[in-house]
Amino acid sequence: MQILKDARYYADLTEIMEYIAQDSVQRAVHFQHELDKMIENCVHFPYKYRNKYRKSIYFDDDHIRDLIFKGYIIPYVVDEENTTLTVLGIIKWKSAF
Repeated sequence: MQILKDARYYADLTEIMEYIAQDSVQRAVHFQHELDKMIENCVHFPYKYRNKYRKSIYFDDDHIRDLIFKGYIIPYVVDEENTTLTVLGIIKWKSAF
């Protein structure tokens, strides 16, 4: 399965990386490296239902999943017909409380 990343994902990630880099460039690079590994793992079991990979809370579609990573939600679409996994964006999780 091929991983595609939407332009919004890149824009969101750039903003997050710039914010983290204000404190530590090394931490920003480490964050991105770990996130890339998590996204790559989605390819093996894109529908697994555990805390880190779940049906999206933002979309009413079983093919759109959420990857949970360090307080961020990364929604992605699984397209089995075209064998692609498209990462849509990256959102900071906010509590309703």
